Amino acid sequence: MAFLLGERMNYIIINKDNIDKEHICCAMSNKKSLQKKEWLKERFDEGLVFYRSEERGKCFIEYIPDQYAWIPINSHGYMYINCLWVSGSMKGHGYSSDLLNYCIEDARQKGYKGVCILSSKGRKKEFLSDYKYLTHKGFKIADESDNGIILMYLPFTEVDPPQFKECAKHPHINEQGFVLYYTDQCPFTDYWVPRIEEVAKEYNIPLKTIHITTREQAQNLPTPVSTYALFKDGEFLTQGILNEKKFLKYAGIDSHKNHI
Repeated sequence: MAFLLGERMNYIIINKDNIDKEHICCAMSNKKSLQKKEWLKERFDEGLVFYRSEERGKCFIEYIPDQYAWIPINSHGYMYINCLWVSGSMKGHGYSSDLLNYCIEDARQKGYKGVCILSSKGRKKEFLSDYKYLTHKGFKIADESDNGIILMYLPFTEVDPPQFKECAKHPHINEQGFVLYYTDQCPFTDYWVPRIEEVAKEYNIPLKTIHITTREQAQNLPTPVSTYALFKDGEFLTQGILNEKKFLKYAGIDSHKNHI
């Protein structure tokens, strides 16, 4: 088993050899993370790196070379961070800095120009990295989408920053009703999307779900976030993965009255 040894915590490197028996940290059971594991297996040969705390909990980082990233960006020579997540009892111990520093050093050693990641200004948005934390770590804004999601980068030299593609910079679609794009990159989608589909059918809410299964699809989506992007009447609503109650609220239905 491959380890990264740290002063505060040791970290397990997840790869093709151990992924079937190792927990991958997302807040779902192993059984419910099978789709995510299959997604990861297909990315390792593309250079994806995933490591988590040796101690079980929500503490991990996942990153991949920009040309293989499942988001619509124009970027050449950056390492893209899919997810940096430290929460619960793991917060407040410096583990986020450990994980980010390992990623930065790895990218340097592999000859990349820098690292980049999605975030948002102001109040932290769900499933996006914290803007204040990234700024403190030296990240700068590379580009900004109309929906407030920003692409941040930490360059190692003076080079051109990565940019959103135009389709992601101006999120809009020409469809009425709810339209949901999602991938298997996050195990929460595999759990919650079918439940949203069920409740939409029950309440006759127009909902079209689009399962993104290839990198080419993801890199040309009308949204800067491919993991989960919900639109209503053509306008972007949220990248936060919704449960039934939250979805009904967006649809204007009181879930308390309907005992959801």
